[in-house]
Amino acid sequence: MHVIIAPDCFTGTLTATQAAEAMAAGWRERAPDDLLTVVPLSDGGPGFLDVLTASVPGESSIVTVTGPRGRSTPAALHITTDEGGRRTAWVESAQAIGLHLLEVPERDPGRTSTWGLGELLDAALAQGVDRIVVGLGGSSTNDAGAGMLAALGAGPREVLAGGGSGLIATREGDLAGLAATRERLAGVELVAATDVASPLLGLQGASAVFSEQKGASPEQSQVLEAALGHFADQVRRVLPPGTDLLTGRERRLDREPGAGAAGGVGYGLMLLGARRASGVEMVLEAVGMSRLVAAADLVLTGEGCLDWQSLQGKVVAGVAELAVAHATPAVALAGQVLIGRREAMALGLSGTYAVAERPDQVEVAMSDPVGTLRARAARVAATWSPRG
Repeated sequence: MHVIIAPDCFTGTLTATQAAEAMAAGWRERAPDDLLTVVPLSDGGPGFLDVLTASVPGESSIVTVTGPRGRSTPAALHITTDEGGRRTAWVESAQAIGLHLLEVPERDPGRTSTWGLGELLDAALAQGVDRIVVGLGGSSTNDAGAGMLAALGAGPREVLAGGGSGLIATREGDLAGLAATRERLAGVELVAATDVASPLLGLQGASAVFSEQKGASPEQSQVLEAALGHFADQVRRVLPPGTDLLTGRERRLDREPGAGAAGGVGYGLMLLGARRASGVEMVLEAVGMSRLVAAADLVLTGEGCLDWQSLQGKVVAGVAELAVAHATPAVALAGQVLIGRREAMALGLSGTYAVAERPDQVEVAMSDPVGTLRARAARVAATWSPRG
């Protein structure tokens, strides 16, 4: 039996590579004769660059940027050249502004800044590339990309790079350099590879849905919503919105799908002319996943928590869709499974399995993520492999 093992990271415990290796080890315990192809994946968040550098030949370099709370941190650029000679810089936003860069007491999306991501983009521009792909996800920030814009020359650091809460004080003059910054990037194709389709504002926006995961209280989430709304208003004064050619209506970038990704970095990139793309689809294409799935008998994917967010633009959803297209069964193994059988079947999964099947098992799974994931993978192999 040929099995593709293709998980995302298990956030907070295992990288995608570590998770894939643990799952493969467990499968081999019960079905040692099966052929396993291990393909760690990412949806644009943490691990995006690791997955790409392992699969797509290119030149990698390390630059030092400013982290979300002002400390220096290393971040990588991976530059590839396609058959037509186009040079692409691949960038992972989480390496510059990721939540994992902060201790729990430091997590405060009202103060964390995307300035370091702007520095990383500046380093990519200095390489003379034709395209920059920015993987979005896993950020500690909620500033609509304002700090990133400031680092690229859009406005003063003291106003735009102090975190999301401070954006309530933004005025038109603080964005005087935005048009020139857009012009500077006009010759470069900019792609925002997102893991979510959330807009910047509203009940499904960056502040309402994701800021509490980054350390905000419910009250602070409302403050951030107001600050980002004010910032977007000032942007419209400086950069009048265009018109949708199909509807004839004003095109509001803050309402675009993906604008709320990475605490609004999607919106900041769109202000610079970026187009949005699915992070997981870009990764699946880069690693040749379609070809691999077509030749396999089963696909085993997974992530830390299989929940409602998994249904929208995440690795499990992307893998399941591809598996359906090739009529290859796909099952998911997650730390916890919080969706029902109906949702899983609608996604295209033939089965879902949890490491922690009951609430009292979560602590054990977190204390030994490799061992418990490996053991659960062995049980899955016993169910699905004819030699299990």
